[in-house]
Order: sequence, then structure tokens, then C-alpha cells
Amino acid sequence: MISTSTLSDRRGLWAFILGVILVTAGVLLHLPMFWMGRMMHYRLYGMPMGNDMIAGMGAIILGVAIAAYGLLPKNISGQLAASQEIVVTPPEDAPLSRAHWTLMFVLVIALIIDIMKPASLGFTIPGMVSEYGVPKATASLVPFFALTGTVLGSIVWGVIADIYGRKASILLSAVMFVGTSICGAMPSLAWNIGMCFMMGAAAGGMLPVTYALLAEMMPSKHRGWALVLVGGLGAVGGYFAASGFSAVLQPTFGWRILWLLNLPTGLSLVLLGALIPESAKFLLARGRREEARAVMERFGSKARQTRPAEAAALVTLQPPGEVTEWLKVRDWKSRGR
Repeated sequence: MISTSTLSDRRGLWAFILGVILVTAGVLLHLPMFWMGRMMHYRLYGMPMGNDMIAGMGAIILGVAIAAYGLLPKNISGQLAASQEIVVTPPEDAPLSRAHWTLMFVLVIALIIDIMKPASLGFTIPGMVSEYGVPKATASLVPFFALTGTVLGSIVWGVIADIYGRKASILLSAVMFVGTSICGAMPSLAWNIGMCFMMGAAAGGMLPVTYALLAEMMPSKHRGWALVLVGGLGAVGGYFAASGFSAVLQPTFGWRILWLLNLPTGLSLVLLGALIPESAKFLLARGRREEARAVMERFGSKARQTRPAEAAALVTLQPPGEVTEWLKVRDWKSRGR
């Protein structure tokens, strides 16, 4: 379950859940097409797209839009203005706590799932060349557009994270990730290229947000090796998972099954979101001071240069009567009690 506090000051938990259901249903509507090819080792080239697949695509697009609406924070202008002068810094040489190790473990799992998709490209190209009867140079457009989507997604999702917060942007990226699993049911190379571009864009949303969240939470003394360790384990695990699934599933279900795996792995990312903390900076900018204080105490972080930003956040996001109380909390925190 996704923590209700994650969506406490957003448009609505109901919208996010409805969006996830619509995206999942849209993917499931593509599975009959995949199953129809079982007598031909799941080769779908040239098969017509049915109305169920078209309806499924519409459900996925609508579901992503509704989920994005549900995660959208209220009063974005006040939040962005407040966040300009908020600086959250981790401790310099504090030892790693259980919270740090748990965060690293969860982010490694998330990166494994994220990197598994680009890593699967090398295992799908031979099947594409064989099924579509195209040269390898043409089939190479699939990884080219997928990696192009990853680069563009990394840029766009950095901006989205400033608006939605890092935790919510990971959730939204996972929802898009689920939708791109229909790449495994597309009956033409052109559709595969388009879907793989979207898959890359969704996967690209995980990388910058993950590293930014880890850098904010980790003590300065351990930040360097922790970032390398998480990134390295995520990369190795992603390639190992891709090769493992290819060896086990592709002989029976063909190359397309590697894309359809986005459905269960993407939904698992949504569930993992319950274990990912929200950025303390985002919480402060939203005026959610108690939650921000809890996160900072858990990871040993501190907020500084916050007076102008706190004033902006309080004026726009909270009743005026709570300003004095928040300033007292801030002073209590800065004195270390």
C-alpha cells in the first residue's frame, strides 16, 4: 500500500489508484493478442490490432493522465517559491543507520527493475530480426530510440521531481513503466520502436531521482561509495535479471515476454514506493513540518537557510496562526533540542 501521507496534500488518492487500475487493465487487454500467437511461438508480425488493443491503449493513456493528476500537489507556485532557499544537508561523518541501509536496499531493487529493461534490448534484437525479416541495422533502431527516450526522460523527470516530489515522481514513473509493457504485444517493428521510446522515457525517470534522493539522505562521508555501490549493484543486478529471464522464459514464450514483464515489475515498483521516504526539502516547501522533521531525524539531516522559504511556505500553504509554532520547532531543531 502507498502511504496516505504521500498523497495527503495532493489532488486525490482515488485518482492515483484509479489511474493504476486503468493502466493495468489496458495492458491486460493486450494479452489476448499475445496468446493468439502461441501456435507460432508467439510471432505476431502482420496480425491486425483488434478493438480490445486500441481500447487498451486508450485506457493506458487515460490512466497515466489520471494518476499524474492524483499525484499533483496543490498550490504548486507556493511550493516552488518556498523551495528556492531551502537547503537540506546530511551530517558530515555520522555512521550509517538502519534507515540508510534500508533506503540503499530499496533503491538497489528499484534500479535493478529499472535497468533490466534497457538490458533486455540485447536479448530481443535477434528475435526481432528473425520475426520481422529486417537487417540488424534496422532492428538497431529499437535500442537507439529506447536509449534516446532514457536520456530525454532523465531531463524531463528532473523537472517533474521538483513539482511532484521525488517519491511521487518515482511512483508516476513506475505507472508509465507498467503501460510500456504492451511493447511485447505490438505486431509491427514501428510500434515496437514507439513503445520502446516510451519505455526508455519511463525508465529514465528513475535514475536521476534515485541518485538525488540518495545524495540528500546519505552522510557526506559515505555518500561517494554509497552512490557507486547502489549504482553498481543496480546495473549488475539489472543485466543479471535480464539475462536470467531471457534464458528461462524466451525459449518458451519468445522474445516478447521480456517486455511483458514490465507489468509485474512495474507494479512491484509502485508497492516499493511505500518504503521510499519523501524528500525533506519537498516536505518543508509544502509546509509539512512534522513529516520533514521526522525524516530529518531518521536520517540525521538538517535544514539551513530556510527563513525566507519557510515564510513563503507558511503564508501560502498554512493558516497564519501556525507561523509562530513552526518557527519554534525550527529553533528547537537547530539547537539540537
